[in-house]
Amino acid sequence: MTFTVAILGRPNVGKSTLFNRLVGRKIALVDDQPGVTRDRREGSAQIGDLRFRVFDTAGLDDAKKETLEARMSAQAEMAVEEADLVFFVIDARAGITPIDRKFAEKIRKFGKPVRVVANKAEARMAEAGVLESYSLGFGEPLAVSAEHGEGMESLYDVIAPLAPKTEVVSEEEAEEAELTRPLRLAIIGQPNAGKSTLVNTMLGEERMLTGPEAGITRDAISTDWSFAGREIKLWDTAGIRRKSRVTGKIEKLAVSDALRAIRFADCVVVLIDASMEIERQDLALSDLVATEGRAVVLVLSKWDLVEDKQKVLAEVHSQLEDVLPEIRGVPVVTISAKQERGVDKMMKAVFEAVDRWSARITTSQLNRWLESAISKNPPPAPSGRRIKIRYATQASSRPPTFAVFGNQMAKMPESYKRYLMNTLRKDFDLAGVPIRFSLRGGKNPFDKDK
Repeated sequence: MTFTVAILGRPNVGKSTLFNRLVGRKIALVDDQPGVTRDRREGSAQIGDLRFRVFDTAGLDDAKKETLEARMSAQAEMAVEEADLVFFVIDARAGITPIDRKFAEKIRKFGKPVRVVANKAEARMAEAGVLESYSLGFGEPLAVSAEHGEGMESLYDVIAPLAPKTEVVSEEEAEEAELTRPLRLAIIGQPNAGKSTLVNTMLGEERMLTGPEAGITRDAISTDWSFAGREIKLWDTAGIRRKSRVTGKIEKLAVSDALRAIRFADCVVVLIDASMEIERQDLALSDLVATEGRAVVLVLSKWDLVEDKQKVLAEVHSQLEDVLPEIRGVPVVTISAKQERGVDKMMKAVFEAVDRWSARITTSQLNRWLESAISKNPPPAPSGRRIKIRYATQASSRPPTFAVFGNQMAKMPESYKRYLMNTLRKDFDLAGVPIRFSLRGGKNPFDKDK
């Protein structure tokens, strides 16, 4: 079992900065405004030869039941329950505050090992705060500066006797691990489309904060999951609104985090609230995913609230033809997360989309197809000289990328390029998959007579 550390503390003491330092990437949102973190974020951390799991949390609070703050506090409590060690972070510059003492009493009740991490200890006035933290009763404080990477050796000394050492991995083992790594699946959509509710239904637990308030999720939260024997890294993301509607620094950071999750994903589920009027922005998100070269599955949520189901489906398919002609055949699935219906259908569509996205076509198959496509619709003749396409080969997959060689390729009109892409998509069952074409000049190296 992986050793787990939970990071707790009052707002704005640097919990997310410490989390980012431990995982080695800036994946948790950080801002001077307190209360940026809401969900508990999980990451794989490393200090030297130590590997462990780490949770970033919103902290503990005495908020009233049913409020957003209370649900945030519940997420922090769940993180502590799973942890083997708690890092209680304080701001050494500010010293111990009444809220710190209140949190200390709450953490003590869990009965977990706790060490005080006195953050921002690089400041001159921090020494007094470090000494004052002895009064919390958790032993010697660990003076660090998460922002500057100072004091990480003291965290190492605490974790080393408890966490397993990292094994040396060969290049061959690393390549094999990449081939067998979990499928990376991101859930995106506009605010309040039901993304976190869907993720909770998939996981079978209240892992993500949910509620009637729009925009609860801020970070792109990743969770390990398995479905039908397949390992999956699942991302819940912040709602993505039209650019002109995005206001405030936090929302901009959250949207940026969601876009980063798309770039790391293999497949992206675009979630649309079918109980509301479907906007062009909903479908435009699918175009955004295709532009990034990811596999796409369109999911209509809250289907139990839709009265005229056939009308809504017809409207979606019609709009897809207008908005996404370049990736025709995007799978459309209906679900009701609250009724726990449709997840199996959605995951079947996801697996099929990833298989098409990963497809490999042999050069001989491609060139037989190319000869047939050209005979049915010959290339145009700009300036009176016909474009001559000689051969094609698949350069890579994920997304399927093809190199097409011939003469005057720079003059090939977009309309004929789309014809080739749509014909290829139809003949090789690549429906809904973004396809890349690289047009190259030069002679056919396989033509020995020339």
